Amino acid sequence: MDGAHDMGGVAGFGPVRPEPDEPVFHADWERRAFALTLAMATPGGWNIDMSRFARENRPPADYLAKSYYQIWLAGIERLTEERHLVEADEIAAGKVLHPAQPVAKILKADDVTAVLRRGGPTERAATTPALFAVGDRVRAKDMHPPTHTRLPRYVRGHIGRIEAVRGMHVFPDSNAHGEGENPQWLYTVSFSGAELWADAPDPLLEVTVDAFEPYLERA
Repeated sequence: MDGAHDMGGVAGFGPVRPEPDEPVFHADWERRAFALTLAMATPGGWNIDMSRFARENRPPADYLAKSYYQIWLAGIERLTEERHLVEADEIAAGKVLHPAQPVAKILKADDVTAVLRRGGPTERAATTPALFAVGDRVRAKDMHPPTHTRLPRYVRGHIGRIEAVRGMHVFPDSNAHGEGENPQWLYTVSFSGAELWADAPDPLLEVTVDAFEPYLERA
């Protein structure tokens, strides 16, 4: 979807300034927000794409006013409320007001390390031949879906070259909305800076983007 979260290539937000020796968490509450996100996916039954969409699908003023983990926390609130694991009045009060809902499964403390290490592999067995090959010229489609997508706005409508074929992976655009994994071929596409930005200061600048096959068409 087109939202405030899609900030790549957008002017007006200032330079990115990496923080030297940045800690993983700046405060204990951020650690708890991360832990809640990991733990609640088990009883909640949502996947990583649903979680991303719950964070990005916010009014721009609300999204831009929140810090990184505040956005994560807001996403958890939305997902748990949608599934009636908590209710709106409980979120507002910051405490339990209703009997707990039964859940089929929880993430136990002893299993956290294994879950983190395993991650969520997305590659799936190929069921169709790849449409594109390394070296092919392609155009990123000028698409503006109202739902979740992983195609950045700043490459849409621009021409690039297939740099690598990454196999078939879970398609986030359908997986985020409970419509199944619908695996699609994934490619690394290289775009010249001059193609993306007419005033690009470095003539040698190249940007690579991982893009799913439905995002692309032959140039």
